[in-house]
Amino acid sequence: MPRPTAAQLAYGSATVFFSTLAMLLLSQTQTGIGVAVIAIAGLGLGLLVAMTVPMPAVPRVVRRRAGRAESPAAPAASPAAAAPPAGVRPAHSPSRARRWHLADPAAAARARIGEHSG
Repeated sequence: MPRPTAAQLAYGSATVFFSTLAMLLLSQTQTGIGVAVIAIAGLGLGLLVAMTVPMPAVPRVVRRRAGRAESPAAPAASPAAAAPPAGVRPAHSPSRARRWHLADPAAAARARIGEHSG
C-alpha cells in the first residue's frame, strides 16, 4: 500500500477535527457513549476523505521504463538485429534513436551522441 501524501494527511486530519466538533456541537450530547460514537464517526469520515484525495500520478515515462527493466543476466541484442532491412525507412520518425530505441537501447544511445541538445 502506498504511503499517504501530505495532502491526504492534512485533509483527513482537518475532516476528523471539524466534523467531530460540528457533530458534538449539533447533537449536544453529554454521555460518554454519545461522544464515543461521534468520535468514531469523525474518524471514519476523515479516513474516507483521506482515501478519496487523488494520489499524485506517476509519470508515464517512469512506468514504461520500470516495466521494461532488463535483468543483468539477459543477453544483449546484437546491433545487426536492431538495424532495419536495407532500403526500409519509417516515414514518420526523423531520428534513428527514436526509431530503434525499443530494439537496442545501447544502439539508440550511440546514435544520439552526435545530436544537438537544444
